[in-house]
Formats: sequence, structure tokens, C-alpha cells
Amino acid sequence: MREKVMKVLDKVRPALQGDGGDVELVDITDKGIVQVRLTGACKGCPMSQMTLKNGIERIILKEIPEIKGVEAVS
Repeated sequence: MREKVMKVLDKVRPALQGDGGDVELVDITDKGIVQVRLTGACKGCPMSQMTLKNGIERIILKEIPEIKGVEAVS
């Protein structure tokens, strides 16, 4: 499962890096929640929640149906 999530994150990473940010996988819980850490410019950005939900989460849920959600951790 971890490898699948990493492949999806690698797809969204260039867009984040283009704006000076990045995302790293922290954990995948037993309940199917992917925990990520936004770094760089994404870390304190007011739009980070939109990036997380409308970008990262949307793509992960589409490509890996067994994942239930994505949340940011610090």
C-alpha cells in the first residue's frame, strides 16, 4: 500500500515543487487514512488545506480506492 501511495504522491509532487513546496508520506493508518506532511512553501500557506483536499486527496482516492482519506500532520 505504501508503495502505491508513494507513486501517487510522485505524480503531484512536481506541481507542489513548482511553487516551492513538497509533500512527504508520514504514515498510513489501519483505518486507511494517509498522513502526509506538507513542507517548504506549502507548510504555512493559507491554501494548503485546499491543496491537500482538492489536489492530493482527490488523486489518491481516485487511484487507490481502499484509502479513505488524507490528513496533514505536523
